[in-house]
Amino acid sequence: MSSALNTTPNSISFKSIYVDFKAITKAGLAISVVFSSIAGYILGFDSTHSFSWLVLLKLAIGGYCMVGASNAYNQVIEKDLDALMDRTKNRPVASGRMSPSLALIVASLLTVLGVALLYTINPKTAMFGAISIFLYTSIYTPLKTVTSLSVFVGAFPGAIPFMLGWVAATGEFGIEAGTLFLIQFFWQFPHFWAIGWFLYEDYEKAGFFMLPTGKKDKGTSLQIILYTIWLIIASLLPALGYTGRLFITPVASILVLCLGLWMLFYAVRLYQIKTAKAARTLMLVSVSYITLLQLVYILDKFLR
Repeated sequence: MSSALNTTPNSISFKSIYVDFKAITKAGLAISVVFSSIAGYILGFDSTHSFSWLVLLKLAIGGYCMVGASNAYNQVIEKDLDALMDRTKNRPVASGRMSPSLALIVASLLTVLGVALLYTINPKTAMFGAISIFLYTSIYTPLKTVTSLSVFVGAFPGAIPFMLGWVAATGEFGIEAGTLFLIQFFWQFPHFWAIGWFLYEDYEKAGFFMLPTGKKDKGTSLQIILYTIWLIIASLLPALGYTGRLFITPVASILVLCLGLWMLFYAVRLYQIKTAKAARTLMLVSVSYITLLQLVYILDKFLR
């Protein structure tokens, strides 16, 4: 009887540690970022730059650590603001389940491990990983309560993962990696503005400025449409033959265009009805868009 009582708290403790680690690193987001990096790596390797499962594993773990560290630092910095919002008040630091000092230790360990793993791939990969953590933590996070331009700043670290995979595969940052960066850079705006729209009231509690005009209005929805168009154009650049080894066939180009028009349809719909539901739908479509786009690029590489 006493033995059972002694073991139960331990099992609960291990489970809570696992749950809190997932929460502090935002596992769902981190895994989606890792997927983008893996997609970039698959696109990057060729006869000159051979495929390596070991490199892919180090990229995946290092990429997770990179995103996890950024999110952990973010939750320490914003712990008081997170406590004000419904969607974040149960985060480990905001809720008091994890102390800020412990969260900082976790973030620091993830930073060291992530950058070290990426460095064993090549120095450029580690450099971009470190830049991503710095921009997200030191510039984007503090700006969120100051100006809506924080989304622009946050788009830079957010756009790094796709091209990080290419750099990991080739050791080079050229037109190909730059194009992958550009695609995910433009994608950030409709995606995060859609989130900022349907969570507007929650963000307002913490004083976060996420929408370009500061309001759920015509100006914001027009900019969402504009950046969606820029995203479509950027996604079709590899079809023009000016992006080096990064190239897609006419069939893939049509699929990419259809994906872009699909997302544009929901951006226009948000402009027309301006509801939280329309914004949430656009956000979900944007997540599907970037994943399907990467899959189309990859399948086109191997099927052409």
